[in-house]
Amino acid sequence: MKNISLLSKAGSFAQNKDIARDIRTQEIVPALERNEDIILDFKGVDSATQSFIHALISEILREYRGNVLEHISFKSCNEEIKQIINIVLDYMGE
Repeated sequence: MKNISLLSKAGSFAQNKDIARDIRTQEIVPALERNEDIILDFKGVDSATQSFIHALISEILREYRGNVLEHISFKSCNEEIKQIINIVLDYMGE
């Protein structure tokens, strides 16, 4: 299981799309290729932009399709972050 702390990488306001892309390409994708489950831990992250979340997961959803979300968990998300994640997931599902 791969636990990724977003606070240490993106800060309490996760907004930098380049950081999200780096997390995706350097940590999430390699873990998926090793068939590891992933925890995206938002503990301490107060807010995130939709573009950050989009850069973090949309390419994965597009590339891996199917049941990839069975291998990715979102932990310690406040209501705002949950809502943004759901917006991105809904958008990618269309």
